[in-house]
Amino acid sequence: MQTLNRWERTIERWEASLLAKVARSEPVELLDALKRECDSHAVVCGPTRVVVPNVYDVELADAVYEELTRRGCRVGQVLTDRLMRHAEDKGYEWAGPLAVRVSRSDRVPNGRYRVVGRPMRHIRADAFTDAAA
Repeated sequence: MQTLNRWERTIERWEASLLAKVARSEPVELLDALKRECDSHAVVCGPTRVVVPNVYDVELADAVYEELTRRGCRVGQVLTDRLMRHAEDKGYEWAGPLAVRVSRSDRVPNGRYRVVGRPMRHIRADAFTDAAA
C-alpha cells in the first residue's frame, strides 16, 4: 500500500511540474499578443508622434486563468509593466492612461486567451492631431 502512495505522489509531482512548465509560457504568449495588438493599431499622427490604444482587454480561458492566479501571479500588473516598456522602446504615445484588464471568459476562440486593444471612448479624434500643426 505504501508503494502505491509513493507512486501516486510521484505522479502528482510530475503533473504539477508539467503544468508549471506549460503555464510559464502563457505570460510570454500573452505579452507577444499584447505587443502585436498594440503595434497593429498604432496611428501615425506626425513625424514624431505615434499613438496607440490605451485599453487592453485580456480574456483568459478558465483553466489558464485558474493556473496563472493560483500561483499568485499578478498577470495584469506584469502585462501592464511589460507593455509600457514596449511602448517606450518603440516611442509610442498612449491615447490616455494605460489599462490592461484581465478577466476569465469561456468565449476565447483558441481555448486559451483573447486580446483586444482600443482607445478609451472619451478620447476625441482631434486629440490625435499634432499640436504643432
